[in-house]
Amino acid sequence: MAKLVSKTYGEALFELAHEEDKASEMLEEIQSVREILESNPEFTKLMLHPGVAKQDKLKMVDEIFKGRVSDEIAGFIRVVVDKERFRDIDSIFTYFIDKEKEFRGIGVAYVTTPKALDLEGKSMVKNKLLETTDYNTLEMHYEVDPTLIGGMVIRIGDRVVDSSIKSRLNDLTKELLELQLG
Repeated sequence: MAKLVSKTYGEALFELAHEEDKASEMLEEIQSVREILESNPEFTKLMLHPGVAKQDKLKMVDEIFKGRVSDEIAGFIRVVVDKERFRDIDSIFTYFIDKEKEFRGIGVAYVTTPKALDLEGKSMVKNKLLETTDYNTLEMHYEVDPTLIGGMVIRIGDRVVDSSIKSRLNDLTKELLELQLG
């Protein structure tokens, strides 16, 4: 259900941004608002509290956001609060950001290796991914997981390439167990 809500509202926000020809500005504002909300969990708790009247929540939104963000973003937040969907605002913003990046040809890659990659290794991975995908550019996120033993795991969107030794050992173990049982 939450995925449907984030897609519906995120799609509406995306269409508004492009109709108004303000996609870049709205992307920056949404990222800023998202950071502000993440750094102020008390505000989110207040907006989700059932004891706070909807009119009071709308008034708080106006006081906090009106004049500080564009009318489109302030109005959008008001709609989300009015429709009692504030609990989904982070996933709505995430959907919008991901959709806008996809529209611009920007991919987001998560690379996990057993040891930290040096600059040359990171550059090689990024260049290989750019060659094998349709993205113009990539945002790279690197993580270290020593349990992988060797190889790497790459995730871009819902695609995962797992060439880790840990994964290969697990596959081999399953095959051997099937042979023993069969």
